[in-house]
Parts: sequence; structure tokens; C-alpha cells
Amino acid sequence: MSRSASPVVRRRRLGAELRRLREAAGLTGDQVVEMIGWASSSKVSRIENGRSRADLGDVLDLLDLYGASDDQRDQLVAIARDAGNTRGWMRAYPAMTPQQRTYAELEVGCSVIREYGQQILPGLLQTPDYARWRILGSGDSRTDDLESEVAAREARTHLLRPENEPPQYEAILEESAFSTRVAPAAVLAEQLEHLAALAAMPHVILRMLPSDARIGNWYIPATSFSMYQFTDPDDPGTVAVEALARDHVLSDDSSLEEYLRAFGWLREAARSPEESQHWFAQTAAALRATATPTPDSSSVTDGDPAGPPAVPPAQRESSESRTAPRV
Repeated sequence: MSRSASPVVRRRRLGAELRRLREAAGLTGDQVVEMIGWASSSKVSRIENGRSRADLGDVLDLLDLYGASDDQRDQLVAIARDAGNTRGWMRAYPAMTPQQRTYAELEVGCSVIREYGQQILPGLLQTPDYARWRILGSGDSRTDDLESEVAAREARTHLLRPENEPPQYEAILEESAFSTRVAPAAVLAEQLEHLAALAAMPHVILRMLPSDARIGNWYIPATSFSMYQFTDPDDPGTVAVEALARDHVLSDDSSLEEYLRAFGWLREAARSPEESQHWFAQTAAALRATATPTPDSSSVTDGDPAGPPAVPPAQRESSESRTAPRV
């Protein structure tokens, strides 16, 4: 899987470019809808906000209306085609949740990925068994197709393989992500061994953040987040912020600066890559020494005391905002 354009980022870039052309033409969204003859009054805003994949014919209609130059037309038609490109490996995994698909589309076309994992490891780092137990424990699993969902998450991890022209990847991981509240000890040991192997790759930097580390001026991250830079320098840098009901994708400069600053504080507080790799291997060995055999999570049934319930209780969304850490 070689690097190509990220469909979700191209949709956002296309929308921003079309908005600029509309404003330069002195037209409102309602005027555009009326002049083209679209049935939906919200179609312009959905295209400009990147919320829907724009049909190429609709893009051509807009470019005609706005009087776009030949160069603008060629560029935006190419972007529109990338925006509509859902990669074949995604289509092969229908169990991929909308949230996971958003992350998968962001990861495609990246030159640099930076992630902070608070309670759970980022999806790109998860082993199949770790992913299986976390999907079961999330309360948001389609358990009738669990293995397809696990396979879809595993497909995302192929991005980091050396043969796939991987991006530069850096992650800061909280010590609490390796608690036995997250998964059985044997599963955590395998996951830690996987992280130690990943950390040896030249394009991967992993740092472990101790639970007692002081971050910046007593900074406390509100939630996990991921930052993306893309191969095409004209594609906007993007931040995905994890939330319980719906994640938030941000591309404005102020948000990017805010999260880069927070990531810098986390990096300074974390252990070095060498110390972290050693910690992964050492902790995995300690878990192996104490672990008892665990059942295969794919066969766990509701009420089995040795594993998570097949359908965990519903989780309540906090009334507090989790959209961004305040720095």
C-alpha cells in the first residue's frame, strides 16, 4: 500500500477551495442552489464543509458557475477524484465503524503521524488480540461480526510496515494503557512485545509517559488525539480529537498550533525512545511470568467471569466538553 491522497483531507480541501471561488464570485449558497437547480438547499454547505463526497458532475457545475480558470479547473477536478476514492482495502472490510474509517482515511497519504494515547493504544499500534478485547469492552461493537471488525483494524496497521512506504510515526503512550484493566496479562504482554519490535524500526518513535510524570506547567490532557501531515504540502495539517460519541477533525491553524504545543509538553515529560523500548520489553517479561491462561476473547460469552461480556453495558457520555485540551 503506497502513499496516496487522503480522501477525507481532499474533501475538506476541495470544499475550502470551492468556498473561496464562490465568495470571489460574490454568490451566496442559496443563490448557487437556485442557479444550478439543486433540490437540496444544504448541498453547497455540505460540500464546502467536507461532510459529503461531491459528485464530479456537481463540481464541474460549480466551476462553470464560478468562472474558474483552466488551471483551477484541472487542479480541483483532480482533488475531487481523490476525494471520492475509497480504497479497495477499506471496501473489503464492511465491519469497519464510521469512526475507524475516518482514521483510516486520514492515515492514507500521510508523511508524518503523531499520536497521544491516553487510556487505549492508538489503532495503528494494536495487535489483533488487544483490538479484539478493546472492541468487546467498548460497548460499541457489532459482536456478530467481531472478527471482521478486528481484521479491519489490523488492516490499518499495515501502514507502518517498511514495505509500504510508511510515514514517520511518533506516539506517546500513557502507562495506564498497559493496566490489566485494559486486557488480560497475556494479551498485554504480547502487545508490549509488539511495541518493542515496532520501536526498533527507523521510522517509528514510541515514548512511554509514566503515571507520575509532570507535564509542562501541571498540564493534564483532556483526551487522546492524533495529528497528521500529508505528502502533498497543500493538503492542510489535521488533528483528530477522540470523544465518546463522535470524534472531532480540525484543520484550522490555531487548533494545529495548540495540539503541537501540547504534544511537545507530553514529549518532554515522557521517557526517551530507548528507555521506553526497554520498558516495553521488561514489562512484557514481567507480565509473562505472572500471566495465567486466558480464554480466546472471540469465544467469550456473556456472563463468563474470565473475560469481558459479549455486550458490555452502555456508556454514558459526559456532560463536559471533550473536544479539545485547554493549554
